[in-house]
Amino acid sequence: MIREHRNREKLINYYKTFTTKGTIDPNVHPWIANSWQQSKAHQVNPKKISSNVHLSSNELSQLQNKHADAINYLDHFIDSIIDFIHEYDLCLTFMTSDCIVLKKYANISSRFIDKLEGASLGVENVGTLSCNIVKETKSPFWIFGPEMWFEEFHDVNSGSVPVIVNDELTYIVSLTALQHEKISQDVVLALLFTLKTALELNIKQSLNIKAQKAILDAAPFAVYHIMPEDKIVYTNRMGEERLSVINAIDENNVTAHLKDVVLNYTHTPIYDGFQGISCYNRETTWITNNKTYEDITTVVPLKNSEDDEEVQSVVTVSMPIEDLRTLVAHASGYTAKYSLSSMVGDSKTFIQMKERAYRVARNKNHILIQGEAGVGKQRLAHGIHMASMRMAGPLISINCGDFTPELLEQDLFGAATEPEVSHPGKLELASKGTLFIDEIEKIPNNIAKMLAQALSEKKTHRIGESLERSIDVRIIAATDSNLRRLTEKGQFNEKLFNIISRSIIRVPSLRSRRDDIPKLSINIIEELSRQHQMEAKKLLPETIELLRNYDWPGNIKQLQSVLEYSFFNTAGTNILPADINLMGNVKPDNKWKTDKEIFLKAWKAAGGNVSRLSNLLSVSRVTLYRYIKKYGLEK
Repeated sequence: MIREHRNREKLINYYKTFTTKGTIDPNVHPWIANSWQQSKAHQVNPKKISSNVHLSSNELSQLQNKHADAINYLDHFIDSIIDFIHEYDLCLTFMTSDCIVLKKYANISSRFIDKLEGASLGVENVGTLSCNIVKETKSPFWIFGPEMWFEEFHDVNSGSVPVIVNDELTYIVSLTALQHEKISQDVVLALLFTLKTALELNIKQSLNIKAQKAILDAAPFAVYHIMPEDKIVYTNRMGEERLSVINAIDENNVTAHLKDVVLNYTHTPIYDGFQGISCYNRETTWITNNKTYEDITTVVPLKNSEDDEEVQSVVTVSMPIEDLRTLVAHASGYTAKYSLSSMVGDSKTFIQMKERAYRVARNKNHILIQGEAGVGKQRLAHGIHMASMRMAGPLISINCGDFTPELLEQDLFGAATEPEVSHPGKLELASKGTLFIDEIEKIPNNIAKMLAQALSEKKTHRIGESLERSIDVRIIAATDSNLRRLTEKGQFNEKLFNIISRSIIRVPSLRSRRDDIPKLSINIIEELSRQHQMEAKKLLPETIELLRNYDWPGNIKQLQSVLEYSFFNTAGTNILPADINLMGNVKPDNKWKTDKEIFLKAWKAAGGNVSRLSNLLSVSRVTLYRYIKKYGLEK
C-alpha cells in the first residue's frame, strides 16, 4: 500500500496513453493497469459519473439499519477528529465490502460529496478508485489522482483499507485528500490504519458480545451481574422475564434494587456473595410479593485481583428446580419412542381407534386406555404424547403393579429422606409433559385419593413434607380391566375415575383384527432388522397365514415375542412355518414336565386354553390336566 511519491505529470501521460491508445506503460502499477482495463471494458465514461449508480433513499436507509452498529461506532470515533478532517479538507467514506457507500464524513463545502451516500463505487460504475482495488485484492492501497479513472479526480489523492473480520472482507474505509498539498501521505495512512484496527476490534468484540448474549438468552437459567447496593446491571432473557413477573423492572426498563423486591434477600447467597462467600449449586428459595421461586443457584464474587479483599460485583446463575427436573427427565430418556404413525393396521376397528387417538391427543383431557394385555397400550400412550401439545415435555411411566403401596406412593409423589433433603416423584418430573400410569386398576385406594386431589388442585407435596408444589401434567392411564365396573363396585376411587376417564380409548384385541396380522408381522420383522442392523428376513406367505389363523391370547406383545424368537433363530433369510414357535422362547423339547416356569410360559402362550396347549406341546388333554393340577393352575 505504501507507495513512493510519483511524478504527477508522468502519471497523467500514462493515463492519456492508455485512454487514447489502449497502451499500458510498464511503469504503471499492475493493479492500476488491471483496473484501467476493467474500466474500459465496462465502458465507463471518464468525463462524467453516471446517475444510475445510487440506491434509493429507502434502500439506503434499510442498508444503514443493517450496519447500524458499525456506523454508530464510526460516528463516535469521527466525532473526536472531525475538526481535523475539516481543517485538512478530507473526505472519509465508509463502504460495504462491495463498495456501496454507507456514510460519508467531510466538510459540507467539500467537492465530490453530493449524493455520495448510497453510491456504488464498483469499477463497473465509476472506474478505477482505491476502494474497488481493495475490494478485489483485499489489501490496503494508495492511489494518486492521475491514476483514478475520472479526470475530475486527478488533482486529489486517496487511500483505502479493508476491514477484515474472521478472514472475511467486511467493510472498506477510504480517505481522500481533496487538497493533497495540505497533508502528507503518511498522516493519511496513519489515520486509515488506526480506523481499520479500531473497527476490526470493535466488530469482533460486538460479534462476541452478540454471540455470548444469544448463548445466555438461550440458556435454561437466569444470569445476573449485580453491583454493590444490589443493582442489576445485566441479565439474560430468562432473568428479565423473572424480574418482570415480580415487577422489578419499570416502564423505563430500570431495574429495582434486589433488597427492595426479594423479601428474604439477606438470607440469599447473593447477600453472602458480597461478603466474599461463593456458593455452587445451592438450593435457594427466593421470596417476593408476587411469587416464590425454588432454584439451584451459583454465586461467584468478582474482585480486582486475588489479593484484593473488596468485592466489586457478583455473578449469579440461577436455574428453576422445575426446569432442571425437566432437563433431567429428557437426559434420562424420558421421551416418547413411538409415534401414532408407527402403529400399523388397516382394519376398520383399528383405523377408528387411531383416528380417535389423534383427536384426543390434541385436547387437554386426561386419557384412559382400555384393552387386553399386550394390545399395545404403552405404544399408543407414546403416540398420543407425540401428537399432543406436550410433545416437547417429558413422557414418564410408572406401573402400579411393580411396587408395594409404600414404594408406589414415594415413586409417584416423592419423599423427604432427611430434614433438608427430599426427592421429587414422577408426578413432579412429568410436569409440562405426560405421566403414563400402567395397570392403574392396581393403585391402592389411599394413593388414588391423593392422586385425584393433586390432579384436581394441580398441586402436590412430597411424602414427609408440607410444602406444596405446582404441577402441570397430563395423565394417560392404562388398564386391562373394566375400570367403570370396578368403580361401581367400590373397588376403584370414583373421583380418580371421573378425572382420567373424560377421554376413553379402547384398543381392539389382535384376534378381532386378524387382517392386520400380515402387515403387523412384516413391520415387526423390519423393525428388528433396523434396530439390530441385521440382514432383512422375509416371512413366507404360508408363514403369514399360520400367524393370521392363530388366536394370539397375548395379542401384539405375544406376536412380537414369537417373531423375535424366529428372527434370531432362523438361519436363512426366509422364515418358514417350521421356524415359528408359538410359545416364543419356550421350546417343545423343554423339560416342562419338571419345570413349572417353562410350563407357565406355555400356559400363557396358549391363553389358558387346554386344547391349544395340547397342540403346542403335542400331548393329550388328559396329560395336561394332570400337570395343571400339579402346578396349581385353574382350567
